[in-house]
Amino acid sequence: MPAHLKDLLAEYSLEVDNQLELILPQANGPAETLFAAMRYSVFNGGKRLRPALCFAAADAISGCYAYNANEANKANTVNTANIAKVAAAVEMVHAYSLIHDDLPAMDDDDLRRGQPTCHIKFDEATAILAGDALQSLAFEQLTQLSDLPAATVVELVAMLARYGGCSGMVTGQAIDLAATGEALNLDQLKTMHNHKTGALIEAAVLMGAMATGAASQQQLDALKSFAQNIGLAFQIQDDILDVESSTEQLGKQQGSDVANGKSTYTSILGLEQARSQAAELYQHSITSLAIFDERAEPLRQLASFIVKRAY
Repeated sequence: MPAHLKDLLAEYSLEVDNQLELILPQANGPAETLFAAMRYSVFNGGKRLRPALCFAAADAISGCYAYNANEANKANTVNTANIAKVAAAVEMVHAYSLIHDDLPAMDDDDLRRGQPTCHIKFDEATAILAGDALQSLAFEQLTQLSDLPAATVVELVAMLARYGGCSGMVTGQAIDLAATGEALNLDQLKTMHNHKTGALIEAAVLMGAMATGAASQQQLDALKSFAQNIGLAFQIQDDILDVESSTEQLGKQQGSDVANGKSTYTSILGLEQARSQAAELYQHSITSLAIFDERAEPLRQLASFIVKRAY
């Protein structure tokens, strides 16, 4: 990872971690175990990629966060606290989805980011409740935005519900479960992952831009195209790494999709064609950012990281 990108991700991560620390309940009181499970699942070493995309999209609009942005490029009228709250909301929905995906009734995984999954560390009932609580807390966070038109706040709430629910992530997981042991064709696989993985990535990008209160429709359309392309590239790279990396590198069980009878991009296309497809999607994502100036450089760097990451 280039040093400048590492620094940028560190800054973005610090912003969202500070916000998460503010809003997550401390592990004490009568629900101590539940709160401990929530914190365990959020603060367990994730890359914070979705919050990073959220902050980077805000930077593309306003330059309000970029590590190397000079003061002349920064939009002082942007309430950066709103962007941190939106990023935290997206990350909590992501964390909840991982808790539930790992459950025995779903993917039945024992490892997540190199650590025991929530239901292994605690118990299954606590894991279910931790996921439920994180999802609710995410939406509560969006009700605490300020200095934005009410219509924008409502659209942000609706967007997270839409992309995280029936029109996005949850439907993708349902398709995934129904397809276990079934051979999917490429179009069916794309449909599944556009929902399961791509939807929340798209939400992160669009919500980060909207939280500035300054995004034009042309900019949002360009960011939507960027997110759709890089979201699919992200999943293809995940499938490549599931073949090429070890359990220790991945932080989860290597080869689990194949072992569970799931179709992947590598099983359908083969490794080389999968790499070619990811590279093509990356190029499309970069082309989508052509209307932006250097303030979109964080998005460009993140796109490169997504398709080139080793684990």
